[in-house]
Amino acid sequence: MADLSTTYMGMSLRNPIVVASSSMTGNLAGVRKCAAAGAGAIVLKSLFEEQIVAETNELEKYADYSGHGEAHDYVQGYGMELGPQDYLKLVSDAKHEVEVPIIASLNCISSERWANYANKLEHAGADAIELNVGIMPTHAKQEGLKVLEQYFKILHDVKTRVKIPVAMKVGPYFTSFAHFADRLTHDRAEAPPFAAGRRGMTREEGKITWQGADGLVLFNRFYMFDIDIDKLELVHGNPYSTPAEIHYSLRWLSLLAGNVGCDLVGNTGIHDGRDAIKALLAGAMVVQICSTLFLNGLEQIVKMQEQMQAWMREHGHNKLCDFRGLLSQARSEHPEHHERLQYIKLFGGIE
Repeated sequence: MADLSTTYMGMSLRNPIVVASSSMTGNLAGVRKCAAAGAGAIVLKSLFEEQIVAETNELEKYADYSGHGEAHDYVQGYGMELGPQDYLKLVSDAKHEVEVPIIASLNCISSERWANYANKLEHAGADAIELNVGIMPTHAKQEGLKVLEQYFKILHDVKTRVKIPVAMKVGPYFTSFAHFADRLTHDRAEAPPFAAGRRGMTREEGKITWQGADGLVLFNRFYMFDIDIDKLELVHGNPYSTPAEIHYSLRWLSLLAGNVGCDLVGNTGIHDGRDAIKALLAGAMVVQICSTLFLNGLEQIVKMQEQMQAWMREHGHNKLCDFRGLLSQARSEHPEHHERLQYIKLFGGIE
């Protein structure tokens, strides 16, 4: 039988299928079910910054206009009772109940209060932390660089207070995503733009050391914005991803594999074992799944593993490392195909 075991941010996983943060992982019963269903690791439902710094009506305003799916989940009642102290208990209880790695998730738009809370998550037993950052740049006066600095600051403030791995889950909407990913993930002996002269920076030989993310999750998914033309009101679109949404993640996985200083995670549009294989071929270390579990049930985890093993047998692979990144740009004889393939195929020969 093909071996699906792997590592992610230094953690040993029995397989590369990670259950993503959602209402499904917001309580101990759900965590138990995901582990029993065969998950390689579990990301707990995100704890929102707004649960500490804002009243419920402010959170509802945020959820309606940011478009972030989990924010809508929270407002609708999923985990409304799950405050910061309850979340710490969930982390601790989950670690005692299941044997797979438990990844705490913080959904944040600033670094206020989060760094110290991340340290508490580490002491509660979390194996890693996922920073689910979804900043919607809606202010016309806010420059792009200022948005990037928020991401760097959030990561830095958490990394300097914990020893466990930290992943960044981000969206794809950046002017130069490759540059952003490089800055976010590589350790370097220089200050990020926001940090000049700040106290608390790690120093080595008199230089400020920037600690990059240990994992990069591509990508977090925003609920689609929609309008009800009969009721004349704003509504949310389809809450679930579709397999068609995998393509953008695949492109960036293949472009970044081997070029960033961390593990890459395929997310969004991964619904079956073949989708997982695609992400691994592009260069992902693991994949995260969510929508397919709501649509097909937790038994989909086993089905995905069976599909992956069948494909590996058919192609003569015994381990994931045999083919991981095989179709990444870094290993391609035609690297230009990763950037302009659709144009080459569609318009080739047309003048």
